[in-house]
Amino acid sequence: MASTDISSTPALLSYFVPPENGVRAYQKINADPITGEREHNFTRSKHNAVIENVRGKEDQYTIDNSGFQFVRSPAKHTSFNNDDEIEKEYYPESIDLLKKLTGASRVVIFDHTIRRQRPGEIDDTPQKRQPVSQVHVDQTTKASIARVHRHLPAEDVPRLLEKRFQIINLWRPINVPALRWPLALCDYRSVDPTKDPLPVALVYPDREGETYGITYNPNHRWKYLRGMTPEEAVLIKCFDSVQDGSVAVFTPHTGFEDPTTPPDAPNRESIELRALVFYD
Repeated sequence: MASTDISSTPALLSYFVPPENGVRAYQKINADPITGEREHNFTRSKHNAVIENVRGKEDQYTIDNSGFQFVRSPAKHTSFNNDDEIEKEYYPESIDLLKKLTGASRVVIFDHTIRRQRPGEIDDTPQKRQPVSQVHVDQTTKASIARVHRHLPAEDVPRLLEKRFQIINLWRPINVPALRWPLALCDYRSVDPTKDPLPVALVYPDREGETYGITYNPNHRWKYLRGMTPEEAVLIKCFDSVQDGSVAVFTPHTGFEDPTTPPDAPNRESIELRALVFYD
């Protein structure tokens, strides 16, 4: 692994700018095969940020205080080339890890995404997802509740919604350290949850989800773990039903171009699982 003694790095982050006149923002899930762009009706603006490398002080950040939590936990499944094998082998060990780290009683993984950076390629179809380079949150409250209805037996849903539940994204580099286009995470304690997030309809061919676009706030404090290896992972909180101010509710995040990346660093590859996490 490359040296990780860099304490922070400057970066240019892409923030959400909503459409005018209160029009509801939307984005299609699949990219146009010709342009590589996903159709949308909002714009983005780039802002300078300083991203702190928290290596050596990872323990200061937890899923409840900041909205993210780093862990060293080598995976038994390491190939990540076959979706069926990932679901059969990587899902169960990830469920065990999430239960161990959170104390949850039930964990249901509802999807995964593999991202492989391909400079110069415009294709961003489901099999060729690239790192996301805009500040966002994966799920709104509305979308999170809809996920429970979508992925759990109908008879279980009322009882599950009565108690605390979360959506957690378990993100891990695969094959090589994530030095190129690493992941930046915004400490929830620096977020204004009433002003910074705005809902964006995520349009699938057969349904609609909803994410948050994040508007620029100069108070945002950005963190990353430089040179994350495949033996390391990060829990990213996308949603928490506890919204009384006592815990982080979500974590804005984005891939970013790190100017300290060694020129010979390999292209980033990563896998993320999204899980519904329930508590008794």
